[in-house]
Amino acid sequence: MQQQEVYQNLVGNLRAALGVMELDKTSQLYRDVLGICENLENPLFRIAVFGPFNYGKSTLLNALLGQRTLPIDLIPTTGAAIHVRYGAELSTKITLTDGRVISELGTDILKQYAILDQQRRMRHDVASVEVFCPHPFLEMGVEFLDLPGTNDREEQDNLVRDQLVTADLVVQVLDSRKLMTLGERENLRDWLLDRGIETVVFVVNFLNLMEVEDQKEVSNRMRFVAESFRSNLPPGISNLYRVDALPALRARLKGDGAAAQTTGLTMFASALQSIVTFHQEKQAQWWPRVQPIAQQIRQSLQAQIQAITAELTTAEEKQQSRIQIQQKAEKLIKQGFEGSVSDFESWLYLPKLLQRYQNEAIAALQQGQFSQWERGAWREAIDHHQKEINSWVNKACQFFNHPHPGEITIPFPEPHPIEFPDKSPAATSSPPTTPVNRNSRLEKILDGPIGVALARGAYYLLNQIAHKQPDYLTPADTAKLQAAYAQAVEDYLTEFSETAFATLRQYEKKALPVIRFQPTPTSSDIIAKRHQLQLVQNLLDNLNQNLQSLKPN
Repeated sequence: MQQQEVYQNLVGNLRAALGVMELDKTSQLYRDVLGICENLENPLFRIAVFGPFNYGKSTLLNALLGQRTLPIDLIPTTGAAIHVRYGAELSTKITLTDGRVISELGTDILKQYAILDQQRRMRHDVASVEVFCPHPFLEMGVEFLDLPGTNDREEQDNLVRDQLVTADLVVQVLDSRKLMTLGERENLRDWLLDRGIETVVFVVNFLNLMEVEDQKEVSNRMRFVAESFRSNLPPGISNLYRVDALPALRARLKGDGAAAQTTGLTMFASALQSIVTFHQEKQAQWWPRVQPIAQQIRQSLQAQIQAITAELTTAEEKQQSRIQIQQKAEKLIKQGFEGSVSDFESWLYLPKLLQRYQNEAIAALQQGQFSQWERGAWREAIDHHQKEINSWVNKACQFFNHPHPGEITIPFPEPHPIEFPDKSPAATSSPPTTPVNRNSRLEKILDGPIGVALARGAYYLLNQIAHKQPDYLTPADTAKLQAAYAQAVEDYLTEFSETAFATLRQYEKKALPVIRFQPTPTSSDIIAKRHQLQLVQNLLDNLNQNLQSLKPN
């Protein structure tokens, strides 16, 4: 892969990282990344000129361009970052923050839009300022960037700091009368060195205003400045130049080459030419500047990966915990349900029913209180077992959020009223007899579900007994009646047991699917975090690959 393509990929990954990391747009890292990307995407070789206010930065640029390209009084106090590029004729383009563009020939419009106001504040409605002029040096693909003076307002300092990272070459203008102040040393460290900006040239102005003896002392101090800062420049190119900016501009305007040479301008301009020519592939010099910023992005991405991983782990653990709880609940509820069904089945076992309830049911039948008995302890026992089973189903529906299958209800055998014939088969030749009517004692006994059983086994016997005096029964009749009672109760309990078992089987088929944990799909939050983690990890991998490809051997 060509280095140009690698840098293009790097720019794409850096911009993507800004979106993924959601950095504060006012943060220094965010602005530095944008500056790096802007320069790597810019085909021009950008030379930024910066220094404190009134250090002669604009005058130096005017001297380099010459021929009144930028009049000396044009920008006495620069209040914007002015991009000076090649153009067929001298013109100015102002782009406002609302999108409007103002273009005019010449540079007079700069007085309105590119200088500080009376309170030394920048205009906030200006997005960019561009000046185009027909200079051969600019035609080589060079762009000058004239920056506002530093050490005045924080707003201007922030603008300068942001723009410096976009430059291919930084020209720091120094005042020989106060060479390398504390503020300048701090800016050199914080704005340049710590950000990997090593392509720096120092220009010392105003040396012509000093006495000869003082000039010698300053020259020695200048050499110390040059030696203490290792600039990344072509071989044989110094990082320190003396240029008397105003005399140089005057000489250029007069066309006096010899005078311009004595000001140091010619040597400085020649050095700029050599630097630009050397850095035709300008990306090669950007590794020292890209590396520290990219390292901060890598660290931020790694921290984000750790944070997302921790959040994802917590979410997955919570989901797994819920699954385990539901699985445990399924096991417990199913055990409870099956236990309740088993207890009911054991209670319904016919021999146990007969052993426990037959005698009391017979006694109730004899006393004409079968319905009361049926509604009493008998029904309470049945209701108890039904409630136990229903309670487990209710818990399952609530816990697993399933539709309710309905409650189990064991039906009782339906009563069948019995009409006895007027005559029994054994008394067809006897005198007419009175049949048992609906209000007789036996009718009360037979009224209710027991009548079904009696109708099966004691139809003939009871008709015979009904024709005798109710207060007089022979021992044989009594035995027959007792046997009929016992058979009737046994038939009742048998039918109830069979019906209850069948009902239980049917209800189990409906209830068991409800007592079942259905794993829920992975939550949208976990899916989103997994996608986010994969995105950030891929971005970090791509960034690492870019940096490895660009790393000098």
